[in-house]
Amino acid sequence: MSHQESFINYLKYEKRYSHLTAIAYKKDLDQFEEFFIKTIGDFNVEGINDKIVRNWVIELMDAGISARTVNKKISALKSFYKYLLRLEVIKENNLVNVIVPKVRKKLPQFVEEKNLNHLFDDGFFGRDFEALRDKLILSLLYGSGIRLAELMHLKDADMNQTESMIKVLGKRNKERITPYPRSLNELIDQYKTERNLLFGNVSQSFFVTSSGEPVYEKLIYRVVNKYLALVTTIDQKSPHVLRHTFATHMLNRGADLNAVKEMLGHSNLAATQIYTHTSLDKIQKVYRQAHPRS
Repeated sequence: MSHQESFINYLKYEKRYSHLTAIAYKKDLDQFEEFFIKTIGDFNVEGINDKIVRNWVIELMDAGISARTVNKKISALKSFYKYLLRLEVIKENNLVNVIVPKVRKKLPQFVEEKNLNHLFDDGFFGRDFEALRDKLILSLLYGSGIRLAELMHLKDADMNQTESMIKVLGKRNKERITPYPRSLNELIDQYKTERNLLFGNVSQSFFVTSSGEPVYEKLIYRVVNKYLALVTTIDQKSPHVLRHTFATHMLNRGADLNAVKEMLGHSNLAATQIYTHTSLDKIQKVYRQAHPRS
């Protein structure tokens, strides 16, 4: 087993990173290895140093890769390097002088309340199985703020309709309970009835395709993009935008920051605080419009 394979297994089984995150790390390390071979020769971990990494950063930036993406790639490489140090495959840290490009702070995009109310309330969805499923997918993503992967892995047993709560398995296999709007219970019942009539009592996945198989990532992206495109012109129309929207709307309406942090499953408050900037923008706008001396 190569050092890289050992590292990916370490991320998955010891650090409990998700499968998608481990794949992203592997992709970044493979890309660095290709660069190393192209510029230096045969790849060897002992030959990794800050000069080679700086040259890789320059090549990535020249290719138009964003500073944020470049930083993620460097972070993956540094994590791999720390792992090698821990195993004593290498003896010293040669990446201490690597300077990563500065990332311009980018506020998360979100959909306006009135636009989502228009989508959910004004007849955009039909009554067949796919329409019920699609409306419930968007409603749960916006109504609870759960992640795409968390939605995909929901099972019937995870839905507590009595309390209007769902159990989700988040990043690093961290389990949490989070609420959803009680008004969704009627839609949930309609969806489950239609699903079970078509495919029997499906236990392996709450959300299924039109052939009864568990939903997959591209399908959910396609569904979200299709319906958001009907009511908003924002650039991003992804499941994660609905998570941003959930957090922004909650804070705009006075929700406690720590409570939103718990609902989102963030490990620290800093990850949640980015949404307060959007909320403050709205507060300032309201103030400027309303205060006679502003």
